[in-house]
Amino acid sequence: MDIHKKFDLLANIMRASHFEWRRAVLKMSPDTDPIELVKQYWAEVGKDTAKYYLKKIDKEKDIAGQVAQLYVSSSVAMGEDAEVVINTGSTSSAGNTSNKSTVAKHNACPWYDWHKRENLLAEDQVGCDFWLKTVVDEINKELKTKLCFSTQESLPTGGQSCRRVFWED
Repeated sequence: MDIHKKFDLLANIMRASHFEWRRAVLKMSPDTDPIELVKQYWAEVGKDTAKYYLKKIDKEKDIAGQVAQLYVSSSVAMGEDAEVVINTGSTSSAGNTSNKSTVAKHNACPWYDWHKRENLLAEDQVGCDFWLKTVVDEINKELKTKLCFSTQESLPTGGQSCRRVFWED
């Protein structure tokens, strides 16, 4: 078996394990809210991801751009079709339009495919957004920054891609 086939097989085993774990927990704790379970799972993953990202971030450079690039790089490493597509001005929560933002775009995602196959699309974007929120919160806590992100489009809601914008307030 060639290395790419092995990678795809292992990546799918990892994704299958997530759904097997989810079923086992809900079987043992039937009163558990599946959405809250998914959020807690992705919060744990987000904390570990943030630790890794923090080792790679140069505090003297554009934090939003670096996080978007790290997000895309880790997605591509897991077999997702993702890219950084644009740097532009953004509107901050205070209405300031001079801040730079970076857009990360996922054209295809095996997690989306698995959620669709498992009839759990309602958990797909929730998981991604909660994971990213945790990553951003942990980075902000450590670096004392005001990094933000927004999901502008997603595959689970019928979009052509998942588009997330990263900026600093």
